[in-house]
Amino acid sequence: MLRMISLILVLVFNLQMDHASKSQEVGDDGIPVIIKHLPDWETKKDSAILMKTKEELIEALGDRAIFQAVEFVGGAEAVTAEYPSGRLLIIEHNTPQLSIDADAKIKTRLDELADNSIIYRRIGNYNVFVLDVKNVQDANALLDKVRYEKVVQWLSEDPFQWEKLQRAYALFVGQMLFSTILAVLLGVGASAILGVCVGMVIFHVRERKRKKWTRFSDAGGMIRLNLDELQEMPDRKLLKD
Repeated sequence: MLRMISLILVLVFNLQMDHASKSQEVGDDGIPVIIKHLPDWETKKDSAILMKTKEELIEALGDRAIFQAVEFVGGAEAVTAEYPSGRLLIIEHNTPQLSIDADAKIKTRLDELADNSIIYRRIGNYNVFVLDVKNVQDANALLDKVRYEKVVQWLSEDPFQWEKLQRAYALFVGQMLFSTILAVLLGVGASAILGVCVGMVIFHVRERKRKKWTRFSDAGGMIRLNLDELQEMPDRKLLKD
């Protein structure tokens, strides 16, 4: 009986150790997802170092003062890679709360150290460092390339499907309404501009003709009988001529 209990305990311990040695998420190609979130990860995947304990972190990067504020709790893991602007270190936590707690400790420690060679930022559940900074601007640009991306897959139907459809419908209706109003305004504006342009052309043409007249007529350019011979006649031959 005792031997069986001992065997069970050993199996449980081995399973826990095996689970702890695995990355939180592994892609279909066997590469941990956290490595794929490194900038230019295709060129860094072979030299990147994956860590799951604080001891591994210190072994890889040395016993730095800032690491006193770093704890690997709740299955946290980290990855580091070297870049021209410095060494990038990403520590991933399983929950936002763990990341927020770690963020507070890290910022407090950074204020105490006042070390200009470290640039730090919290990105999603990532606590991201650039160590041995050579240029602050380049280090911040490197941090901008880090993206925290999580994909949630529901085993059954998406419980938020109806809300998504409502949001999509509202967005579609809003876009259609905006497009319709914009089209109407553009049509009215174009018609007004075209009308003004045509009116100005007609006005200038008639004004040019009127200036050539040598006689006065109250017809305003309309067709009338020239009984009083006051209508300006065009300079062209008539049929009777």
